[in-house]
Amino acid sequence: MPINLQKAEFILSAASPKDFIRDELPQVAFAGRSNVGKSSVINRLLNRKNLARVGAAPGKTTHINYFNIDRAFYLVDLPGYGYAKVSKGERDRWGKLMESYFADRSQMTLGVMIVDARHKPTADDCTMAKWYRDAGCPVVVVANKLDKLKKSEVEGNLQRIRETLELGEDTPLIPFSAEKGTGKEELLRIILASVKEV
Repeated sequence: MPINLQKAEFILSAASPKDFIRDELPQVAFAGRSNVGKSSVINRLLNRKNLARVGAAPGKTTHINYFNIDRAFYLVDLPGYGYAKVSKGERDRWGKLMESYFADRSQMTLGVMIVDARHKPTADDCTMAKWYRDAGCPVVVVANKLDKLKKSEVEGNLQRIRETLELGEDTPLIPFSAEKGTGKEELLRIILASVKEV
């Protein structure tokens, strides 16, 4: 039975580890810097305008948000990191929440990490990539905002992302445009393959 991505339903916002969903369904966890267009990538994947809220001010996702996709898997939207203009206390709270999520190895089936195709990954991006690696689950890196690059820049930028994040050759790095839909089919194929294996 094909998974109907249109059947996406918001389930809950976890503010602390006791709220985490721990049932048998696979979880695909999305992370990215606050202004990298994570919500836009999620909305593009699911063909929805605003399932994941697209904030004018970066840093709108302050909890771990769970979306149930056709009762087949959870799309888990992790808090954006790195940029949002919030208090240090709030940032520390997000950090602890993320650490708890990553520490529980049973949680994640696939990690989707979103970076900006135009720029070298930041120190925060490198930390995030390490968290994914340490969690021991497969990860795919999505280089969003591809439409903002000249064709001649793409190859070099992707190489720089791969080197900076120390990605193994077996880690997919997908050039993506939430604006135009480039890369969507490839990312969906990887996500659906990962949740069907579980």
